[in-house]
Amino acid sequence: MGVVEFLYHPDTVLTASDLETLALNLLAAIPIPGVEGCGFDSGIIRQTLLQAAVDQKSIKAVTDTTRGSYSDDYTLKQLHTVPADDLEAAVNDIFAQQAAMILGPGPRIICLDFVDIHYHGCPHADASELCHTKPRDGTSKCHRYLAGFVLCRAKPLVVAVTPVRGDESKSDAVERLLDHVAALPFTVAGLLADRGFYNGASIERLDAVAPVALPIVRRGKQVAEKLDTTVSYWTEYVMYEGSERELRFPLAVCVSYQQGNRGKHGLLVRAYVACDLTDRTPKEVEALYQKRSAIETAFRTMREARARTSTTDPAVRLLFILVSFLLRNLWVIVRWGVLATPRRGGRALPVWFRFEVFREWVDHALDDTLSRKWEAPTNGVGIPPTYSELDAG
Repeated sequence: MGVVEFLYHPDTVLTASDLETLALNLLAAIPIPGVEGCGFDSGIIRQTLLQAAVDQKSIKAVTDTTRGSYSDDYTLKQLHTVPADDLEAAVNDIFAQQAAMILGPGPRIICLDFVDIHYHGCPHADASELCHTKPRDGTSKCHRYLAGFVLCRAKPLVVAVTPVRGDESKSDAVERLLDHVAALPFTVAGLLADRGFYNGASIERLDAVAPVALPIVRRGKQVAEKLDTTVSYWTEYVMYEGSERELRFPLAVCVSYQQGNRGKHGLLVRAYVACDLTDRTPKEVEALYQKRSAIETAFRTMREARARTSTTDPAVRLLFILVSFLLRNLWVIVRWGVLATPRRGGRALPVWFRFEVFREWVDHALDDTLSRKWEAPTNGVGIPPTYSELDAG
C-alpha cells in the first residue's frame, strides 16, 4: 500500500515503520541540491535529518551513533546548499496539501504569531539576519519566524510559515505570510494576532484578508481615556491621528471582574482592534480572541521536534524549524485520520497518542539496533478521499 493510500485506507494496524515512511515521504519534497560534484544518497541525508529532529539532537550526535550515515561535516555540507526561498515555497505547498487532506473548504480562523529562537552566535553573512527580542539565557538576539495556525480542536494544523529578517518591518513579513495563506484550500473567516502586530501597516494588511482581532498596546492619553470605563462598549480608535498614515478602526472595550484570579481583584479592562467584527458584542470579541491561546500548545510541540545546531547559516536553521512543523502536522493528521474513533459529533482522539509517543515510534523505526516492534489498531476508515465535512471538532 502506498504512503498516501495508507492515510485514506489504513491497514488494520499502524506501525512505527509506517510513521517513518510517512515522515520520510514528507522530507522528500525538501530540495537538497548538494555540493556540485559530490555524489550522495539524499535518502540517507533525510534519515539523518529526521533522526535529529525526533531525538532533539544535533546532526553530529546522530551521525556519531548511527550506522550507515555520512559524517556530520559531509551531511551539513549538503544541507548548506538548501536554497531558503525554494525551501519556504516547497514546505508551504506541503502545508496547503496537508490542510486539504483533513480540513473542509472553510471557513476557518487562523492565529498568527512570531516564533523566536534565541541565539548566542554571530550572524552568518550580515547582522540583519537576526532580530531582537526579550532577553533570555543571556541574549536578546534571535532567529524569528512568523507562523499561521488553524483554530480547530481536533485538527490544529500549522498552515503557513515564513522567516523574518531584522531589517524588514513586521508588516512585510505579514504580507508574505498572507501570500501563503491565500493558497490554502479554505476560506479565512478571521485572523487572530497578538500585540506584536499592533501597527498600522500590519492591521491594514490583515484587514484586507479577513476580520481581525488583536489587543491594543496600552500607551498614550487616547488609550487611557478609552479604558477609563466600568462597562463594555464599542468605540472608534484613531491611530496616527492627523498624519498621512491616519488609520481608523473599531475598538471593542471589554470590562470583566478578576474575582481573585492570581490574587487580583477589581475590574479588568481590555481593548481589542476588531475590524469587521462589530456584529458581535465586545465580550464576544474577547471570547473569540482568547481561543488563540491554543497556539501556545502548537508551538510547544514544534519545539519538541527541533534538531539542535550551532551553525550560523539561517537557511539550515529554517530547515530545522520547518521540519519540526511538518512532523507536528503529520502527528495531527495520523492521530485524526488513522487512529481517532469515528462517532457522532466528531472523531474521538486517542489520548495515548501524544506527540512524544509519535516521536518515540519514529525514533524506534530509525534505530536498526532495536528489535521490538510497536503497533496500534487503526480506525479502518482513514481520511475521506474527497473531504467535504465541515467538522467543527
